[in-house]
Amino acid sequence: MNEILFPIVLVVIASLFQGTFGLGMKYIKPLAWEAWWLVHATIAMVIFPLVWATLVVPDLWSVMARAPADEVITGGTLGFLWGIGGIMFGVSVGYLGLSLTYGIVMGLCSIAGALIPLFLRFDSVASASLPYLGIGLALLAVAVVIITVAGLRRDRQLEEAGAELQGIKKGKAFRSGLIIASICGLLSAMLAVGFDNTVEIGKIAEAAGALERNTALARWVVVLAGAYIMNAGYALILLIKNKSFGSFKTPGMFKALKWSIIAGLLWFAALGTYGQSVALMGNIGTMICWPTMLGLSLIVSNAVGMITGEWKGVAGPLKLMSVGVFVIILATIVMAYASTIGMAV
Repeated sequence: MNEILFPIVLVVIASLFQGTFGLGMKYIKPLAWEAWWLVHATIAMVIFPLVWATLVVPDLWSVMARAPADEVITGGTLGFLWGIGGIMFGVSVGYLGLSLTYGIVMGLCSIAGALIPLFLRFDSVASASLPYLGIGLALLAVAVVIITVAGLRRDRQLEEAGAELQGIKKGKAFRSGLIIASICGLLSAMLAVGFDNTVEIGKIAEAAGALERNTALARWVVVLAGAYIMNAGYALILLIKNKSFGSFKTPGMFKALKWSIIAGLLWFAALGTYGQSVALMGNIGTMICWPTMLGLSLIVSNAVGMITGEWKGVAGPLKLMSVGVFVIILATIVMAYASTIGMAV
């Protein structure tokens, strides 16, 4: 039982980190976004992953040197594609507003991040767990729709009350936004798919003496190398284009810098812990852990939103959001049960 319970506990912990790291993005000013993001990406995708991996994977660089070239290329490339998806998220918000964009991206990201690995290794997944996987993913999709609608209604009520919010465009612009958000959701799933394609690197790390769960840290080093190239490259281009290096000298920038670092630590704390749960679950790990983590993190992020006043004065949408949270919990229970079948076989 502990072999099943411990990975699930790790997923819950990962969702707490994933659901709270975005709080730091409320404190970007007075830094330019690109300056804040460069520091954030460096902490989240380079410094923290390397430090953690070095501590728990014996002779990490020897493991990296023996990593199969195809996994290094595939993992890094998929990480790079995930970085493109992150940039498209910001573009989507300009067309659709935050709530609708977040709902589309979260839904497609969670489902694609589970289904693509499932299709790639369908023969190695216990057939008895497949119906429960399907039910869990369907419930999660329904929950994301419910929470997205709740967010849209909240935004509409706040707009009517005079709050300044990003509006949703209409007509052709709206259709363009839907296309961009959909592509963003699929690309955002590439982080999970990239990790799922580095299994041999994990085996090399385990042979070198790493604990099974800690082999995930060696795998993340490869995937996040590609992600960092995209994210840091884009931030540097904007720093040069906007001549915004000077924002590092802006009075009060140390508070923004602090939150950039905190957000980076929380972001990779989520991925590192998530990766450990996947490594312990084996072939079924990504299909269970990725959508579960994202679903639970949606609950956490909305709880944080309630604490910070984002749902104040919108009782109707809040009740609807609560229904979505209940469905996510139900989906998580079903997915957890699917994992017990998948690991027991």
